[in-house]
Parts: sequence; C-alpha cells; structure tokens
Amino acid sequence: MSLIVAKFGGSSVADAPSVLRVAKRVVEAKNAGNQIVVVVSAMGDTTDELLDLAQQISPNPPGRELDMLLTSGERISMAVLAMAINDLGVEARSYTGSQAGLITDSKHGRARIIDVTPSRILEALNDGAIPIVAGFQGVAQDTKDITTLGRGGSDTTAVALAAALDADVCEIYTDVDGIFSADPRIAPSARQVPRITYDEMMELAAAGAKVLHLRCVEYAKRFDVPIHVRSSFSDKEGTFVIADLEDQSKLVNLSKQGVIMEQPIIAGVAHDLGDAKITVTGVPDRPGTAAAIFQAVADAGINMDMIVQNVSVHGSGQTDVTFTCPRDGVAHAESALRDVQGEIGFEDILTDSNIAKISLVGAGMRSHPGVSANFFKAIADAGVNVEMISTSEIRISVVTRADDAKKTVEAVHTAFGLDADGQAVVYGGTGR
Repeated sequence: MSLIVAKFGGSSVADAPSVLRVAKRVVEAKNAGNQIVVVVSAMGDTTDELLDLAQQISPNPPGRELDMLLTSGERISMAVLAMAINDLGVEARSYTGSQAGLITDSKHGRARIIDVTPSRILEALNDGAIPIVAGFQGVAQDTKDITTLGRGGSDTTAVALAAALDADVCEIYTDVDGIFSADPRIAPSARQVPRITYDEMMELAAAGAKVLHLRCVEYAKRFDVPIHVRSSFSDKEGTFVIADLEDQSKLVNLSKQGVIMEQPIIAGVAHDLGDAKITVTGVPDRPGTAAAIFQAVADAGINMDMIVQNVSVHGSGQTDVTFTCPRDGVAHAESALRDVQGEIGFEDILTDSNIAKISLVGAGMRSHPGVSANFFKAIADAGVNVEMISTSEIRISVVTRADDAKKTVEAVHTAFGLDADGQAVVYGGTGR
C-alpha cells in the first residue's frame, strides 16, 4: 500500500463533469489499496475571474482581503470534489489550507510555507477517509490571517504535504501526459520525458516551462519527494521527477515501466515570453555602480535573471548594464532606478518587452563537449539573432526577439534529436 498525495489543477476540475471524472479516479486509487490525500486548485479560470472582480471593486485592494477572496476558489473545488467522492460510497473530508496545517509567513499574495502540522489529515487517513485539501493557501503563524502562496501555490501545497506525511509520491495531474522536451503548444513534435532530475526540472521551470513551478520542485528536492507528473485525462504513466537517474529505487512500486537505463544528454528546451529587457546606459565605469543599480532593483522586490555589462568605450569612462526581469515588474524597476539616477550618475534607461528567453537544459552537458556549438549553430541556421547569453552547469539560455521564439525552439529541438514520431496531445489548454 502506498501513501499518495495527488494534486489536480484547474483544467482537471474545470466543470462538473471534470470533477466527477477526478472523483472516480481518486476512488479507484483508494480501492486499489492506497491511502490518498488530494489537493485541488480553483476550478478553471476562477482565480482570474476573482482577480477581475477585485479590480472592478477596488484598484488597490488590501492584501489581506484579496487573499480572503482568492482562497474561495479552492474552497469551492474541495467541497464539490468531496461531495462527488461521498456519492461514490467513500468518505471524503474537505479542509482549507489552515485546517490542513499549512503554516506560512504573513506576506499576503506570496506567502512562504514555514511549517506543516497535518494532524487532521492523519486523523482522516486513520479513519479510512480521503482528505481533500484546498491548495494555494495557508494561515500566517503570527497574525493568524489567511494567506495565499502565489504562483504554483497548489503544486507547492501538494509537495509540502507529501513531505510532512512522508508520502511515497506526489502526483501532479495536469492537461498533458507528463513533462515534454518542449512545450507541445510551441513544438508539436515534442516527446515525453519518462524521467528527469530535480536539477534539470528546476532549470526548465526557471527558464519558463509551466508544467511545474520552481518553488514546488525546490521543496521536493529538499525533502527528496518523488514527483509524478501525469494527465488527469488519460491513463498514461507520465514523468517522474527524482533526485538521481542512476538511482531509481524509489520508483520500484510506483512505475509500470520499471527502471529506465538510457538517459538523454538533453532533457528539454524551454521558452519564456514573460520577461522584459532593461538597459541602463551611460553608467560610470567605476567600482560600486553595478552594485548600486542591482541594489535599487532588489529593494523594489524585482527578480533579475540574465545580466550583461558591456565593455566600456575607450576613454569614455562609461558602460551599459543590461538585465532581464519579469515584464510585470518593469515599471517598478524603472521607477526604482530613476530614484537613484542622480546618485549613480547614469544617462538613461531603455526597456524592451518584445523578447523571448530560449533555454537548453540537460545534465549530460557536464560530460559532452560540443553542446554549445550545436545550440548556437541551430539558432544561426534558423536566421535568429542572439541578444544575450547566460549559462549554468546544465543550462544555456539566450534572449531573442519574441517573434522568433517558435522557430528557435523548433530549430534547437530538432538539432538535438528531440523530435518524436507523432504529435503531443494537449487535453486542456492551460498547461497546468
């Protein structure tokens, strides 16, 4: 018997027929002899609709009240799924994040989990019931207010519960059959990856892959929780995210395919259209100016990704500093930099939102020469210009024009032999 934490995304519980299908799947897992804890997202586009409602009421709603509003979406999902499971003859009990023991800090809209005390979940399991937990939410340790976890919050809820319960696996159900070598909506020939490491998945998530959020993979790696990404619309096995492809012992009782010996050099190609590029021009070329620029951006709460500083023009004493950040943070970053322009002494700020980040990820890069050469040759052969470059031990990222994203992904995907014979199936449309 396995203890499974199963998370179902918004596309999996989008309407009444979908909820009934999930309920049947959960009961089948229970009847197969497993203990199962379910985590749910809000139904379909409920969260977006609630955000739109809040904006119609107030242009700047208080964080506490916005969290109270947004968490209602998951509470609807947990209640109706519990009803459906009870109608199938199995007891189900629904719990909010706070009732399930998800303790967070008090940062509304982007709270971090600091403890999990799942006593009520264990009580339900011991009674033979199926706990249904509202994802994306918790309760602040100091204020006792309801909080939301931000992007990927339901995935993080599921992994945190799996770690606290010492579950055998955390299953993440989405609208595709697993993790693919590229986004099937961009590269229809993308192939499913049966196994992938935490490190590779974190790089893909950070580079824009949307099937798993970076925070949940980091949490899983910290507590060595196997993640099983699969579709709620099919019975295909999906993809396991584990610590080490050389050691697949944790999958002995979980995988129908068993241990897979041959592992590819490249795990996948990711793209991100959500970033913008900011260039600070005419920066005095002296110690401390770059630090002052980045400190101003950090103080504004903006995460920077790729950074390039140009070589100063001989005799000018000036240089340019370019970095990328989330597009929705551009205005805040520019405002913060304008506030310190006089102090730093730079000339101007240029912004560009029409960019794409394309990344190649694979643990095999460590031991296989020529990966970079093949990557840039594929991009050049596609007629695409590279504007910025960034690397890690298992990743190469470039910035291109946004209009070139699709052909760049397809060219790189083909160049590294990642194309499948058929086309990937997307059952829903959100990728989550």
